[in-house]
Amino acid sequence: MKQQQMNIKFGAHQFLWKSHWTDNDLPILDSVKSLGLSLFEISLGDDVVFDTELTRTHALSLDIELTVGPGNKWPHECNISSEDTAERKAGMEWHRKNIECASAIGAAAYCGALYSYPGYAPRRQPRAGELLHAADNLRILAEYAEGLNVRIVLEPMSRFRNHLINTSAQVMELVHMIAHRNVFVNLDTYHMVTEERDYKSAVNSTLPVLWGIHVCESDRGVPGSGLVPWDRVFQGLDNTPECVRLLFETYNTGPEGFGYSRGIYQNLCPDPVQYIKQGLSFLRPYIAG
Repeated sequence: MKQQQMNIKFGAHQFLWKSHWTDNDLPILDSVKSLGLSLFEISLGDDVVFDTELTRTHALSLDIELTVGPGNKWPHECNISSEDTAERKAGMEWHRKNIECASAIGAAAYCGALYSYPGYAPRRQPRAGELLHAADNLRILAEYAEGLNVRIVLEPMSRFRNHLINTSAQVMELVHMIAHRNVFVNLDTYHMVTEERDYKSAVNSTLPVLWGIHVCESDRGVPGSGLVPWDRVFQGLDNTPECVRLLFETYNTGPEGFGYSRGIYQNLCPDPVQYIKQGLSFLRPYIAG
């Protein structure tokens, strides 16, 4: 295995533990810290309610960088690439609200398939107007977010989740169309299995706007237990000048049954602590100096 020195920050997504963030979940941040992680992503949505100041203060006390994503209730009519003017307007208002929440908790970034709507994958070719609407509106959101010290981070998703941006090449095309310094990219090894033929090239093509990578297996299991070509992932990261965030992301499949609600029917993450420990043990040798 090639040894290389990289500027890497490890983190975890809330979904390893539970579906909705609340004020009672602050001890999860302590667990994250005890595992040696320095980054945590919280999921926002219309069905998520918590005290932003409590979360901000506790994360700050632990020196944990927060990011957020719109992973919970996201109204279908809030789509900034829609051909419907009212839906684009509703989408802009909805994303501004989330960006303001991100700022309130001190989050460094607002991440996800912000260009469209996850789960919207019509069986037709993307229309030019959709991509233009996405670029124009993301440029506005990027400017707004920059004023609140929040980065806009775009994540390609597989053809099963969206029809507009599936690959690293497509997301980079969108980044160039937006042409704003406050726009970055987050890849996901699970989505890449479906869409990319060469992980090294895909990862490398997003430098230097690569914010991070959601790291999990081809079935969303712990890294090292599936089909993802991890050698190629880290070859793509070789010599990156920026900090890259590797964030463990899957869905908890414990007694709450959250994983099943997201279409995960295997017992992939019954214990988030063990998932992270096993994942760290597998991935750390790739970044050893």
